[in-house]
Amino acid sequence: MGYRLIDVSDLNCEELKIYHELSENQLVHINEPDLGLFIAETAKVIDRAMDGGYEPYSVLIEADQLEREGKDLLKRLEDAEGEIPVYVSSTDALKTITGYNLTRGLLCAMKRKTFPKVEDICKGAHRIAVLENVTNPTNVGAIVRNAAALSMDAVLLSSGCADPLYRRAARVSMGTIFGIPWTYIPEGVPIKNLKEYGFKTVSLALRNDTADLGDNELNKEDKLAILLGSEGYGLLPETIEDSDYCVKIPMSHGVDSLNVAACSAVVFWQLGKR
Repeated sequence: MGYRLIDVSDLNCEELKIYHELSENQLVHINEPDLGLFIAETAKVIDRAMDGGYEPYSVLIEADQLEREGKDLLKRLEDAEGEIPVYVSSTDALKTITGYNLTRGLLCAMKRKTFPKVEDICKGAHRIAVLENVTNPTNVGAIVRNAAALSMDAVLLSSGCADPLYRRAARVSMGTIFGIPWTYIPEGVPIKNLKEYGFKTVSLALRNDTADLGDNELNKEDKLAILLGSEGYGLLPETIEDSDYCVKIPMSHGVDSLNVAACSAVVFWQLGKR
């Protein structure tokens, strides 16, 4: 048990299509009706994924990295159940993979896990970040990292959000998506239903009838769900109307808004204090 090193010179073999030929959406559905796969890149992200209970399916590594970025991973794989194939290739071959320069010569296909229920995520949480239709993986990854760093207890995503396990999102999150509780809100379930779990909802929106971000009443709330919308369009009008609070970040120099990820850092910093 553990792992098996396999030298490869051609990435076009069937076993390696998951790394360079299949789309991330295809990987999600590759084993239906069983759970699919996702690709983690860089040693830090892979390590944090394993810490979060995600199981490696296979590894693709540059030969030069066996004693560098991949050394600790191979040590961890010695205790893996089954025999994990570790495909070893040359730098030139791996450069044919899109985004290779960001991987540090190390990719790992990992098995997805069943999503927890919203009620389980909310149990015991006092501050949660809620993403509605945030479709840019970079923004999703950055918001998740901010949430983990700035005292959010969990992250919820609407069905219209980019998958936080996509390579780019997980990389931008620095693997923090594997350490903070998260799940999807089932399609068709309105965000206002979070009030059933004792949360007051706070919409970030460009409106004039907003509370101050440092408002004492807002900061004293025991449970807050902080709602963030898509870049450009923001939250849906009905989401804003159903919220208990609506806040915006004061701006200067004629700027009307921040990028949603930057906005999340400011708001999590303020409302995460308790």
